[in-house]
Amino acid sequence: MFSSDHAGAVFFDVDGTLVPGTSSSVFLAGFLGHRDALAKAEDAYASGDLDNRQVSELDAKGWAGVSEEQVSGWLDGLPLVSGITETVGWCWRNGLVPVLATLAWSPVGSYLTDRFGFHAFSGPRLETIDSRFTGRVACHFDEYDKRDFALAQARELGLAPHACGAIGDSRSDLPLFASVGLSVAFNASTGARAAATVTINGGDLRCVLPVLSRLVTATR
Repeated sequence: MFSSDHAGAVFFDVDGTLVPGTSSSVFLAGFLGHRDALAKAEDAYASGDLDNRQVSELDAKGWAGVSEEQVSGWLDGLPLVSGITETVGWCWRNGLVPVLATLAWSPVGSYLTDRFGFHAFSGPRLETIDSRFTGRVACHFDEYDKRDFALAQARELGLAPHACGAIGDSRSDLPLFASVGLSVAFNASTGARAAATVTINGGDLRCVLPVLSRLVTATR
């Protein structure tokens, strides 16, 4: 989908960024029956009291016995920020490869990649047997893995980190923010704002396009 003249890459966070005000995991936990417990655990992660591994294991237990098809159907109702389609399209047209760099479960990353045309996605994986989730984590993935995934994507695309941007909102974005040329705190926490190059608030993802235009200019 991309050509050899791409100027850079943009790494988009999911939870709190593309999914405003909540996380995809909390949204799905509403169907799975452990929403309140997971929301508390995610708050504890945000404050540094739990690590991502602990939160993932708690969440995974609630998926036991659920089919992949059920989850795919639920994701059609996932709350999303406006302007994703237009922002991804703008990135491709302007030589920026859009990638999901996220700690959201892989079914979420896969769904959003297929729906909106992202180049690739990251995230932890849940164990499945015969297309049903077992309640166990197959592969853990934390904020440092997220950074390493993004940098590996840049290398595969033949791009230096300074030619890349990241858009996120929280603790899980901080290592990546420190590793790329442009970081955008979008409707973000205090910590993410402090670490970012630019802070933007808004209800439409297209608010970030003027900032991404700087990345295009700088890498041409």
